[in-house]
Amino acid sequence: MHKFLMLITMFVGGCSMSPEKYESFEPRMDFKEYFTGPVQAWGVVQDWKGDIVQRFDIDMEGVWQGNEGELREVFRFYDGTTMNRKWYVTKVNDNYYEGKADDVLNTATGHIHGNAIRFKYQMELPMDGKKYKVSLDDWMFRMNDGVLINRNYIKKFGIKVAEFTIFMKKVNL
Repeated sequence: MHKFLMLITMFVGGCSMSPEKYESFEPRMDFKEYFTGPVQAWGVVQDWKGDIVQRFDIDMEGVWQGNEGELREVFRFYDGTTMNRKWYVTKVNDNYYEGKADDVLNTATGHIHGNAIRFKYQMELPMDGKKYKVSLDDWMFRMNDGVLINRNYIKKFGIKVAEFTIFMKKVNL
């Protein structure tokens, strides 16, 4: 039984999307350009079974000085709670970004491939009065007409325990 669980963990944890597949996809991702100014967003959180456990709206605004940016987020959850969050993002070069936030344990690293950017990082996720250290595999896909789709896979010990999907729309295109 132990070998079976180890094999399943390796298989589930080892499966991931290859960012190089998106190299020729359009429109090209320009993270700094997209997250300059206001962005509206709507999202859901799903548990490991796929059940929606949280719904929310987000108002975002990105402000940049040179290659240093601040992404301000106001989450409004459908249960009536709100949360403010800030990301501090650095554009290292045209295809590489780094980010930090209060609940992020390490530096988030983001690599651009075509219309996609993939950030990887660890954070402390609050749940039921406790905090759990989890890894996030965060994919953003640029679409036409100012739309961006964000898929984020939350893993513990390499196994997906939850995921969230956010649909974003640039304001005043």
